[in-house]
Amino acid sequence: MPGSQNGVPRQRPAKVETIHGVARAGDLSGVQRMLRENPALLNDKNPVMCQTPLHVAAGYNNTEIVKFLLNWQGTEMVDLEAKNMYGETPLHMAVKNSCCESTNLLLERGAHIEAKANNGMTPLHLAVWHALQAGDCSTVSVLLSYNADCFAKDDEGKMPLNHIPGGAGSEKLLKLLSRHMEEQRKRKALISCREGKAMSEFEEAISQIVGLQELKMQLRRWARGMLFDEKRRAMGLGIASRRAPHMAFLGNPGTGKTMVARILGKLLHMVGVLPTDKVTEVQRTDLVGEFVGHTGPKTRRKIQDAEGGILFVDEAYRLIPMQKSDDKDYGLEALEEIMSVMDSGKIVVIFAGYCEPMKRVITSNDGFCRRVTKFFYFDDFSTTELAEILHMKMKNPSESSLLYGFKLHPSCSIEVIGELIGRETTEERRKQMNGGLVDTLLINARENLDLRLDFNCIDADTMITITLEDLEAGLQQISRQRQLQ
Repeated sequence: MPGSQNGVPRQRPAKVETIHGVARAGDLSGVQRMLRENPALLNDKNPVMCQTPLHVAAGYNNTEIVKFLLNWQGTEMVDLEAKNMYGETPLHMAVKNSCCESTNLLLERGAHIEAKANNGMTPLHLAVWHALQAGDCSTVSVLLSYNADCFAKDDEGKMPLNHIPGGAGSEKLLKLLSRHMEEQRKRKALISCREGKAMSEFEEAISQIVGLQELKMQLRRWARGMLFDEKRRAMGLGIASRRAPHMAFLGNPGTGKTMVARILGKLLHMVGVLPTDKVTEVQRTDLVGEFVGHTGPKTRRKIQDAEGGILFVDEAYRLIPMQKSDDKDYGLEALEEIMSVMDSGKIVVIFAGYCEPMKRVITSNDGFCRRVTKFFYFDDFSTTELAEILHMKMKNPSESSLLYGFKLHPSCSIEVIGELIGRETTEERRKQMNGGLVDTLLINARENLDLRLDFNCIDADTMITITLEDLEAGLQQISRQRQLQ
């Protein structure tokens, strides 16, 4: 008797149940049971095809199983980007089988719409290919509604449109893709315009910084890098996030270190390096406590205040005592607290101070130069640069400024003011005051205008115009005050 031995029918071996077979059959309760018994099966790949349960469920449009796998709560999450032997993700499987519901579910959960198979085909390539066979464009429409790239090329250099033959039966698909390609061209042109506008705004902001060409060049590198990163992400490229490095600003008082830090906060936020434009300015007294155990919490509070922006440590050298003493100095503890968070990516730290004393800070901590990678030197301002600063302050004063509403006489050009400053001040005086000289000069000049005007004056323009005579008197007043000191 066939299939028997000694008259007893031979038993066929029982078929082994797999999670892939259960997913293919649409057996939700079976999938649930098997995962409860063995959660490691969630991303298990079957022999030969190397497909996960999500590949299978998506390819057969078993949407309840797809939802269950996507919502699985366990130590491991379902792998949206797992690849089978052809390099296809679950999204590839869904679109090439015209499974619209599964396609939507995967895209809603963040499946990579530009993922490429081993032959370079994206889901849109496969959707177009199979839409021709099935005569149904619905899956193509779903992908296009999520802005799938119509210009993506496979390993043969073909875009999805290139896979559509001419002739009857493909007009609808051709029209659909052509319309979206035109929309994407316009969108990319708008992105380019926004990039140009962003760079224009950036250049306008950076123009407020006088001198410091090296710093400006570094800022331009960051700005261009961030804008290109935005463009890369818009193209579906997965790239690492960019971080601004920690910095040291070295220079004499009045050279603009604090002002540049404030502008830097706005610029780094503008180009997307920092989530906020907040600049938290601190000195030793804001960080260091008087007793044991006070410094750590005090410093950590300031660090927390600065998260998402810049922590600007002014006169940072004061954290390190000039000479060793028997008394415990807590400045080093504050510095170490700051150092401990500099690798977190949550803040950008700028240490500022005079060049020579700052060497103590640089050598006091082994990790300083590893973490602080950008050093910018703020040179003393030349007479021309001081004149440029004066013009800038008079051009756009804030409403809280004492110079708000006033203007310079046309004769007060940058060249003339620069010559006047050079004539009325010594190099030593300019080195001591730098940008502070301009603030004092303008206050003195306004006071001289008030002193010079006649009470019978009714000409509005004369009442608000600071002349070269006022500036000269203001500089002479600075010289007299310094002599008294």
